[in-house]
Amino acid sequence: MKKSYFSLFIISGIILFLAACGKEEVQPVAINEETDKCEVCNMAVVDNQFATQIVLENGKSMVFDDVGCMYEWLDGNKNEKIAGEFVRDYHNKEWISVNDATYIYNQSVKTPMAYNVISFKDKATAEDFLKENEDSTLMTADDLAEHEWKQNKEMMNMGDMENHSHGDAEDSESKDSH
Repeated sequence: MKKSYFSLFIISGIILFLAACGKEEVQPVAINEETDKCEVCNMAVVDNQFATQIVLENGKSMVFDDVGCMYEWLDGNKNEKIAGEFVRDYHNKEWISVNDATYIYNQSVKTPMAYNVISFKDKATAEDFLKENEDSTLMTADDLAEHEWKQNKEMMNMGDMENHSHGDAEDSESKDSH
């Protein structure tokens, strides 16, 4: 009887091990600044702390120049099968799963498409940023899903960001992607 339980235990362990080996963890791909364009606004994606990425279950990787663009894409593509979503740490550019990051919304933080949301690998670093920067809001991935994604019209009208909105100035002010 003991041999039967032991054999069953060993076989179960082997099955679990083999099942785990077959599942590869989804990883973001490197940004190619010469060719990568944002899926939403078609701007070049710079390999910096604002770049984000979605990997579909079919293996296709899509990059975005701003977390707001990524959420705009998510809002318009709810039926897509997503294997992974990634953002970058604001300080060291390390890739982080969207659900593992902590976010700060602050209208004075300049992001590529003026959505003004930045991400941090750990909550303590985000809280430090929050303490040092007035009018900041600490957010989670769940909060981002409910966030009202509006571009900062004032920031969009600043010199190097002219004509980078996803619609006309009035439209982008009223845009509500989530």
